[in-house]
Amino acid sequence: MDFKIISTEAKSKARAGIIKTDHGEIKTPIFMPVGTAGTVKAVHSRDLKNEVNAQIILGNTYHLYLRPGIKIIEKAGGLHKFINWDRPILTDSGGYQVYSLSGTRKLTKDGVIFQSHIDGSRHTFTPENVIDIERSIGADVIMAFDECTPFPCEYEYAKNSMNITHEWLKRCFDRYNETSNKYGFHQSLFPIVQGSTFRDLRKQSAETIASFCAEGNAIGGLSVGEPHEIMFEITELVCDILPFEKPRYLMGVGTPANILECIALGVDMFDCVMPTRNGRNGMLFTKNGIINIKNEKWKNDFSLIEENGETFVDTAYSKAYLRHLFASREMLAAMIASVHNLGFYLWMVGEARKKIINGNFSEWKDDAIKTFSQRI
Repeated sequence: MDFKIISTEAKSKARAGIIKTDHGEIKTPIFMPVGTAGTVKAVHSRDLKNEVNAQIILGNTYHLYLRPGIKIIEKAGGLHKFINWDRPILTDSGGYQVYSLSGTRKLTKDGVIFQSHIDGSRHTFTPENVIDIERSIGADVIMAFDECTPFPCEYEYAKNSMNITHEWLKRCFDRYNETSNKYGFHQSLFPIVQGSTFRDLRKQSAETIASFCAEGNAIGGLSVGEPHEIMFEITELVCDILPFEKPRYLMGVGTPANILECIALGVDMFDCVMPTRNGRNGMLFTKNGIINIKNEKWKNDFSLIEENGETFVDTAYSKAYLRHLFASREMLAAMIASVHNLGFYLWMVGEARKKIINGNFSEWKDDAIKTFSQRI
């Protein structure tokens, strides 16, 4: 991987860059659509490329490990070939999913024993076998195995969890360094900063993560229920410690407003299920604000979903028609809404990139946040 910062903004810590991988370039700041089980829900890969222009997508190690299983992915020649996607892919480590299974998992210093949400079968994730699994999946960027703490969280729990994450990180890198890629292209391992909302723990964790001199670094354990102000405070603290010349990935964030605020703090990469999940439930993100397309007010509105839709996706459908599709429970409703929302997110970070290069990102950001966040 190669990362080059091409522009910074004087009024903020925002930067525009280019990440080069063996599957193509990624222009940052970037939003990455979430393809949990090898698919971005309700979105055809053709639309991801041609309409949304997704430069990189995510796969989920936990879900892909359980289904379809690593043997099938290996037989296919890796996840890229299995899903017919020739652009970069990032896989998380499964740590967040294991965290979400708090009632059916047992955490030890060696790893995590958990029950499958599919059939109740028991499995074990360790730093070593997670790296092996991610090698088999074959993503361009793979995440180290960590423990994600909940919010709120007791200090001692957060400290112990952080220490475990750091111990696991060393084991992840040891395994990474003694293994090689399986499909003929490079894989970059990103460590993850933890420490909950405690500044001293986050500082310690960021310094530890930076010492590994990885090709990129991630910030985890945020957007789990803490106030936005705390998320911004911790993100700024960590970004100031992580290496300037390496890409920074804020995991699981988030709303358009949160993404723009965190770009201003120095974050380069984002992912979140919000655009597709909310889209499937009738919430549309537009340049003029947020629309609940299920509302009665759109029943006779024949204007386009996005009045200037040509700037990011083909939204040549009226609000009345999309509302009708949701009312009729047609699958096309989720497809149109998901493509639209992802298109908006990719357009938004693309505009942020342009503004950073032009030197007027901060002024644009403040106005954009007010507009994008208002309910129509």
